[in-house]
Amino acid sequence: MIKRYDVLCVGSAVLDNFLTIEEKFSSLHLGDKILVRATEKHSGGGATNSAAALSKLGLKVKLLTKLGNDHDADFILNELKEYKLKNICLHQSKKSTNFSTLISSTKERDRIIFAHKGASDDLSGNDFKKSQLKAKWIYLASLMGKSFQTGKEIAVHAKKNKIKLLFNPSLYLAKKGKKYLKSTLGATTVLVMNKEEAQALLGIKTNSYKELLANLFELGPETVVMTNGKKMIYAFHENNFYSILPTDIKVVQTAGSGDAFTSGLLAGMIKKYSFEEVLKLGVVNSLSVIQHIGTKNKLLTEREAKVMIKKYKLKVNKF
Repeated sequence: MIKRYDVLCVGSAVLDNFLTIEEKFSSLHLGDKILVRATEKHSGGGATNSAAALSKLGLKVKLLTKLGNDHDADFILNELKEYKLKNICLHQSKKSTNFSTLISSTKERDRIIFAHKGASDDLSGNDFKKSQLKAKWIYLASLMGKSFQTGKEIAVHAKKNKIKLLFNPSLYLAKKGKKYLKSTLGATTVLVMNKEEAQALLGIKTNSYKELLANLFELGPETVVMTNGKKMIYAFHENNFYSILPTDIKVVQTAGSGDAFTSGLLAGMIKKYSFEEVLKLGVVNSLSVIQHIGTKNKLLTEREAKVMIKKYKLKVNKF
């Protein structure tokens, strides 16, 4: 008998290579040989980032992601052991494991990412047993290709079996529009996306957060949360609008900040925090990650998060 656990995280697993250079990107030319000041290697991707964050916050978590049969997959699986995480995927892909190279400049706050989509696009219904989906929540991160069709089936299964679903689509999914995502949005309990993704999904250019949140809410989710980088975060939950402004801190790099925020948010909801505290938990988890290199570096425990919530004195407006 498979026991019910808290969250199943479905999405990609990536090997992230972080390179730091001193030059400004605008000063680079074709054919240049650039010295790299620092390099680090970490696992990334929506499924592994969210699973690690939720596990660190004290929840029972499993993940479903497809890996290749290669050294990158071994590296990712080894890192997941640190978080006591099990991947329930039954098969390996013939494609190579997803990888990305993230280049940051010490002179600029931005980055360039070269991303290769491989094994994570290869998830099918044969890669898991339905009995393994006995979670209280499913965290559906962004998927592409064949894997997204599988994700849609998992969302439908969640609705049918009264499993709550958090959906966190990326821009390339949002750009496909609300019709393409209709069945998934209809099964969604909590929808989390950034402002650009919200505009793309709805096909509207408005900057009105109320209009964006109201339109997203009409697509089926019970709770809608919209981030906007380091600017104000807005949410609509139980007929109330909420806003919270993240503290302005020195950013080392932003990769994984969205996953850390969304995972903190979900952990707070599962632990029955008030919605104000749910937003604060998401924000402090994100603030911790962006001060370090690596999408899982310095993810918070629940105790650490409570200390940081007090330290940053975050204010939530409800109206």
